[in-house]
Amino acid sequence: MKRTIIFGTLAVLLIAVLVWFGIKNKKSPIQYKTEKPFVTNIVKKTVATGKVVPLEEIEIKPKVSGIIDKIFVEEGAKVKVGDLIATIRVVPNVQSLNSAQGNVKNARLRFDNTKTLYNRNKELFEKGVISKQDFETVELNYNSAKQDLLNSKNNLEIIRKGSASGMGKTANTYVKAEISGTVLEIPVRKGNQVIEANTFNAGTTIATIADMTKMIFEGKVDEADVGKIKKGTILEVSLGAIEKKKYPAKLNFIAPKGTEENGAVQFKIKGDVTLDDEYFIRAGYSANADIVLAKKDSVLSIKEALLQFDKKTEKPYVDVKTGDQEFEKKDVELGISDGINVEIISGVTKEDEIKIWNKTSKKDKEEENND
Repeated sequence: MKRTIIFGTLAVLLIAVLVWFGIKNKKSPIQYKTEKPFVTNIVKKTVATGKVVPLEEIEIKPKVSGIIDKIFVEEGAKVKVGDLIATIRVVPNVQSLNSAQGNVKNARLRFDNTKTLYNRNKELFEKGVISKQDFETVELNYNSAKQDLLNSKNNLEIIRKGSASGMGKTANTYVKAEISGTVLEIPVRKGNQVIEANTFNAGTTIATIADMTKMIFEGKVDEADVGKIKKGTILEVSLGAIEKKKYPAKLNFIAPKGTEENGAVQFKIKGDVTLDDEYFIRAGYSANADIVLAKKDSVLSIKEALLQFDKKTEKPYVDVKTGDQEFEKKDVELGISDGINVEIISGVTKEDEIKIWNKTSKKDKEEENND
């Protein structure tokens, strides 16, 4: 009797343990949420990084070498064409100076000689001793020698000072603005030595001037996107220094040749930026330009997160609800995407309910696929 009771008790305990393990190991059913397709506008964009710079920006260089004598403007000043920027004090070359002084002496000797002949022949002409033609020849030689002396003196003065008497502000020692605009930079100071621009030397930049009312965006786009844009494409330029404001721009240049950067080929682009009076835009502001590659209005769409891709064919599909937690795989044909929403050309309707995969764990998803 006792043995029967003991075996009975053990059997009940064994059954209880088995039932407990069975309940514990039983997988709870996964409850998937669903989402319906919707109609929206999709704009596919790419972003070009770059900066805004003036359309017209030039470097002012001296026409003679020398020392900066005085600077008349400051950075940020507004100037017009012809305004005086700086003056240069010429440091004469010893060899050139010596040659010019010798030319003046020779010209003076010739002038003194022709002057003596001129005065002598003038008296003879007035007395009727020589003909008018002979006198005119002597007079021509005298005037020519006089002009040669004047020219040699001017050359000597230019070598010494960089300008000659009577030249005023047209002298090469006066550095003037060549365009109207804003002085962006003055990289020299009074007393600095400067070199003139010539065939063998780029010359010293005295000032940089730009028209700040005409700005352009300069940036780069990837080779994957450059074939999708063209001149005239509208850009939206946002500046790092100005938040929550975008400036419209029109693409006017696409580089015919790309450059490789970090393993990717980039193409330079430019676009005219339309400014307003709300903010002062400074040259060199970092900027991003949104470029519209494609746009469709009122198209049937779903969120990209709902898409799955077949491991063998790599074709996209979604799981459409057919009953209570029952779903059917349906292939879909996709259109354009903005990275969040994607256009559905065919495969599902507006009334279909699509499984939301990302509401479950990856482990649950793999287990269901294995089942």
